[in-house]
Amino acid sequence: MISSTAKDDLGTRFHDLMEKVVRWLPFGLSRLVAPSFLGFALINGFTFGVDLLLLAGLRSGLGLPVPLAFTIAYVLAFGLSFVLNRALNFRSHAPVGPQAGLYAVAILLNYLAFILGVGSALTAVGLQYLLSRVVASACEAAFMYSVMRWIIFRDSR
Repeated sequence: MISSTAKDDLGTRFHDLMEKVVRWLPFGLSRLVAPSFLGFALINGFTFGVDLLLLAGLRSGLGLPVPLAFTIAYVLAFGLSFVLNRALNFRSHAPVGPQAGLYAVAILLNYLAFILGVGSALTAVGLQYLLSRVVASACEAAFMYSVMRWIIFRDSR
């Protein structure tokens, strides 16, 4: 188990790295892109890859129906996203219970609107299920970053 000091150190190092990378962004983007947005993009890019791998395994490997495969992959990937964003990106020290509750509401809304709504609708009209998930993720990313930054982890440094 990682001690609280080690977690803080990892979070501080991650945040410092995001600040350094943001400073090097071209075209004045360094004034527009928050380090937490870059951290969110990296963490959620990684967890999105986990989501797609799980989705492919559940749908193509196990033959689960698309909505069920979307659901299982989504829940597991977003659990990982919550843990990584809380510890590394937003470095939150608020009680985890209320944050987890807010996060659960956010992912439920996100799931209904973007994953099942957009993702399943695009699949139903003929777009391949992995491509449907990629398209739905663009809407999902904007929504989830906003909710995580300004509602769930608003206590972050």
